[in-house]
Amino acid sequence: MGRMRAVIFDDFGARPELRDVPDPAPTPGGAVIRVEATGLCRSDWHGWQGHDPDVRPPHVPGHEFAGVVTAVGAGVRGWRPGDRVTAPFVCACGQCPACLAGDQQVCERQTQPGFTHWGSFAEYVGVENADVNLIRLPDELDFPAAAALGCRFATAFRAVVTQGRVAAGEWVAVHGCGGVGLSAVMIAVACGARVVAVDVSPGALELARRCGAALCLDATALTGPGAVAAAIREATGGGAHLSLDALGSPATCVASVESLRRRGRHVQVGLLPPAQGRPAIPMERVIAHELELRGSHGMAAHAYPELLRLVTAGVLRPAELVTRTIDLAEVPDAMAAMAGPAAAGGMCLIRPA
Repeated sequence: MGRMRAVIFDDFGARPELRDVPDPAPTPGGAVIRVEATGLCRSDWHGWQGHDPDVRPPHVPGHEFAGVVTAVGAGVRGWRPGDRVTAPFVCACGQCPACLAGDQQVCERQTQPGFTHWGSFAEYVGVENADVNLIRLPDELDFPAAAALGCRFATAFRAVVTQGRVAAGEWVAVHGCGGVGLSAVMIAVACGARVVAVDVSPGALELARRCGAALCLDATALTGPGAVAAAIREATGGGAHLSLDALGSPATCVASVESLRRRGRHVQVGLLPPAQGRPAIPMERVIAHELELRGSHGMAAHAYPELLRLVTAGVLRPAELVTRTIDLAEVPDAMAAMAGPAAAGGMCLIRPA
């Protein structure tokens, strides 16, 4: 077995380091991908901090990537070395009841690169059950744009379109304008919705404006309990039809629910690890206004063709969300910086080569 460069941490919260580690080998049903581009996501920070029970140090993070197949297991039928691919961050088993129902994003035996096993902050990454999980990339889609499709853009697409059931003319509130939030803004606007974007970063709000947000609210300027939700209800004439917590904090979750109009829909996209506290959902409001609360957890590989068609047609433009490109040596500092709010939102892209 050869050696590759990877960013690895030896304990939760310990500073990650760039080191040489063994190359991954394909399992009988799996594949190995040469990583051409990968994104740095807040979920990676949560894993590093010990908020995910599947992560066990020493560990290599990274879960949204695009690249080229270099090896496949003996049981793989649909893929061969040289194929250009991405994969959802939830890699499904393909055989459990959830998978057989087409709901691979909530597979009962799911694996996740960067969580259940070593991930894509490396030159190579392994993927389980390749025939179920790999997604072929159109020739016209480059690797930097494709890297966003394994997690943030696909996650936002399903959250807005499938779980949120967005409709043209509706008001959509997006709380948190990082990678998922900005993707949600762009997708909702493309569907004909009017978007209120909320963040604490002027740079993130400017990106949301460029993505088509009709109104951008600086949460730091809205003080007092319920101020953000009240501002959204005022600006939208009664509240958002659909609201997404794209950050994942008790405060943004509650603000999202409270910003809805009667019979509105809240979709929780940002992670809410119990270690950070549980939100006090105003259930009396949920009952009185018949609000709908839904979770959204990635997107199954079989659902990607619709998204890919919109990307290749130029309707959706994930490449515009890449605001910074770094190499593997810069990842430790970039991960440490995620302890606070992102300076400018958008996607930090890693190019291993």
